[in-house]
Amino acid sequence: MSTISPSKDPYAAITEDLTYSYEGIFSSQSVAAAVDAARLALEPASTVQTYLPVLVARQAREQLMAAAQAEGHIAKTVPEIVFVCVHNAGRSQMAAAMTEHLSARRVHVRSAGSAPSREINPMVVDVLAERGISLVTAYPKPLSDNVIRAADVIITMGCGDACPIFPGKRYEDWDVADPADQPIEVVRDIRDDIQARVTTLLREILN
Repeated sequence: MSTISPSKDPYAAITEDLTYSYEGIFSSQSVAAAVDAARLALEPASTVQTYLPVLVARQAREQLMAAAQAEGHIAKTVPEIVFVCVHNAGRSQMAAAMTEHLSARRVHVRSAGSAPSREINPMVVDVLAERGISLVTAYPKPLSDNVIRAADVIITMGCGDACPIFPGKRYEDWDVADPADQPIEVVRDIRDDIQARVTTLLREILN
C-alpha cells in the first residue's frame, strides 16, 4: 500500500490506497472517478485546504463502500440508516451522532445534505458534547444516490424533494426545527426532540 510523501500528489496516493482496498470490486478508473467526485464536491466549501485531502479520502471511501453495498459486492451486517437535511450541518448531524451513540453499533449510520454547508453548526457541536457525543471528525457531506441505495431507512428533515426515491426502502420525514441561528436553549430542545425520535426508531428497527 502506498504512503503519502511531500513530493507525491496526495490525490494520486488516495486513489492508489482505495484501489488496493477495493481490489476485485472496483477498477482503478472507478476509484479515481470517486476521488475526483469527492474532491469536486468538497473543495468549494473547504475552509482549510490543508485538510482537504483527508476529507476527500473519507468521502471517497464512504461513497465506494455505499456503492459496493448497494450493488451487493459487500454484505450489510447491520441495518443502514441515513439522515438527510439541507446543509448537513445541524439536524442530520445530530440525528446521526445520536443514533450511533445510542445504538451500540447495532446499526450503521450515515448523514448527508442536499446543499452541504462549509462547517457544522458550532452550537450543535456544543449541545452534543453536553451528552458526551463528539463531532470532532464530522463534516458536511453531499447527498448521493449510492448512499440512498445502500440504506435501509432514509430519514429526511426539511430537504424537500432533493432525496431520490428507491423502492424497498423505509422513508420517514421528521418535522424537526432547524438549529441555525438559534440560541443554545432552543438547540438543546431540538437535540432532545431528535433523541426521542431516534430512540423510537431504534426500538422499531432493532426489536
